[in-house]
Amino acid sequence: MFEISVIIPSFNRASTIGRAIESVLGQTHKASEIIIVDDGSTDDTAEVIKEKYPMVTYTFQENAGVSAARNLGISKSSHSWLAFLDDDDEWMPHKLEKQVDLLTQLPDLKLCHTEERWIRNGVRVNQMHKHKKSGGWIYSKCLPLCAISPSSVLLHKSLFDDVGLFDEALPACEDYDMWLKICNRYPVAYVENECILKYGGHDGQLSAKYWGMDRFRIAALVNLLRANVLNEDNRRATLKMLQKKIRVYCKGAEKRNKRDEVVKYNKILVEFGLENS
Repeated sequence: MFEISVIIPSFNRASTIGRAIESVLGQTHKASEIIIVDDGSTDDTAEVIKEKYPMVTYTFQENAGVSAARNLGISKSSHSWLAFLDDDDEWMPHKLEKQVDLLTQLPDLKLCHTEERWIRNGVRVNQMHKHKKSGGWIYSKCLPLCAISPSSVLLHKSLFDDVGLFDEALPACEDYDMWLKICNRYPVAYVENECILKYGGHDGQLSAKYWGMDRFRIAALVNLLRANVLNEDNRRATLKMLQKKIRVYCKGAEKRNKRDEVVKYNKILVEFGLENS
């Protein structure tokens, strides 16, 4: 029943990709296949995988971003249940087992995520309250920031038939966009146990690469509103969050003398009737 395809997008992480793969191979509930999508790496990623992990399916694409890599992995997957793992994260051995157990008890649910442990520069750090995870109908909890870690997710492939694939136009916050689209339509299951290790504080993280990450979240909110797929409560909450994020973003843009950005985002406020509220 739970044959699982694991999709690992990777870019220049030869130093950590092995740790990620080993954590999948060490699962108490075995994955049926592991798909590595190399997003144009220029380091030794290909050599590491081909020499040490011949059992995985390895695909190389020209650099197109993590969304394109995940989408390619989805298209190559052989099974109905999919799990994602970032190449710098690690699963604990019971991760898939606990999710399968919970989804067996909740057969109507199509997405399950888990609690996580954060490691920054080799030291465990505590999550803030705003990062608290939960299950059920969590759309409103997904609005401030990404409330589901991609590396923690086990989901049914049919969800993508309903909401579409990862947005390749978003260079970051593509996960925020995806979980909003799913959680608008579906409740989710949540494993309270820590099941993944998330490593931070190293080079190459998107949060360090892009200034003003909220502009990508704003784009996701605008796309949802324009698509007219939200119920009244979710639409009202989304408009409120859009207004908040644009105002905070514009303050930062003004300080950096990015007047064109301020004009652009004020036009969005006008589009949705938020300029005077």
